[in-house]
Amino acid sequence: MVIWNLQPYYQNILSATARCSASNSSPPPSSSSSSSSSSSLPITATSLAENKKLLTPKPADPNKRLFYAYGNAAALFVQMGAYRGGSRTFAVVGLASKPLHVYGHPWYKCEWISNNGSSSIRSKAYKMLPDWGYGRVYTVVVVNCTFGVNPNQDNAGGKLILYAYYGESPKRYEKITALEEEPGSYDETKYRPPYQYEYLYCGSSLYGNLSAARMREWMSYHAWFFGPSSHFVFHDAGGVSAEVKAALEPWVQAGRVTVQEIRAQAEYDGYYYNQFLIVNDCLHRYRHAANWTFYFDVDEYIYLPDGNSLESVLKEFSNNTQFTIEQNAMSSVLCLNDSSRDYSRYLPTILSLLSVCINQGLSSLILPLLVLDIYNDFLTDFSFQ
Repeated sequence: MVIWNLQPYYQNILSATARCSASNSSPPPSSSSSSSSSSSLPITATSLAENKKLLTPKPADPNKRLFYAYGNAAALFVQMGAYRGGSRTFAVVGLASKPLHVYGHPWYKCEWISNNGSSSIRSKAYKMLPDWGYGRVYTVVVVNCTFGVNPNQDNAGGKLILYAYYGESPKRYEKITALEEEPGSYDETKYRPPYQYEYLYCGSSLYGNLSAARMREWMSYHAWFFGPSSHFVFHDAGGVSAEVKAALEPWVQAGRVTVQEIRAQAEYDGYYYNQFLIVNDCLHRYRHAANWTFYFDVDEYIYLPDGNSLESVLKEFSNNTQFTIEQNAMSSVLCLNDSSRDYSRYLPTILSLLSVCINQGLSSLILPLLVLDIYNDFLTDFSFQ
């Protein structure tokens, strides 16, 4: 859920509330107006400009200039999620005004308020801006709250409070209830192995006109590639059409796929459908769900050359917390590129054995990765360019 925490401009809220109520009501009988554009507004719905004029007297000195602010350019903080990362640490993931973070000095503090009535615990927060400067109106902010002890060690439950400050002064801030834990809900075993899955896929924002057939192929291949102890998380930013949803539904029913609807992110102008926000939220949300978490797009396919297994490759990186994967374009000579031919009768048998050719707009299928009996029949009917 994306929550917009409004800045505390009481006058703006009043005028906005008045405008909203005006759209659903007719003017009082006693009201009148000489302007056709405002004839439908009740007499109580004055504009912010009118309020400014009423509340602010004209300066005695005509050379003294005044400045009137209208509306709010960007929110101080837009929370997407908050997650416990262990016994003492939490992460709050969201967006914030990029100009404020580039040119200002916003900062954060954390507080845990227990349900047992004891005194609260406070901690200074550490903020991270993980979008590499690609942010637009909004930039991604991950706030880490680490306490000296487990704030819910008695398992009585409580609330994580985030204080977001507008600038260096501690006088202007917003108090945000970022996370709540119910009594008895804390389970230490969730934050150490064994985890629920061996592999987890975190997908970035899905948008545009996605092909249901290509999604079906991508999912079939990677479900085979990662094996039964894996889970896939997709984020629908407008790209999951009814056809794509139908292609993923069998995997959802089987418990292999989760589709999260994030279309509300469009209200907050960030880089590429806020993909940095989405993958960081997925990272912290599923941090303790699997031994390895993978991040790549649905037009990319993982392939292990030279007969290597995924287990053998990852064993080499067992002492590393992360690694990157080399990206290569697929060769067009490996693609079946005859759009007039029907390859569909082969799909049920070979989908788990082949990747999908990225070249030429995902239009063709690539050679099977393994040689099985179907391979000879496949070559008999179709010649490769």
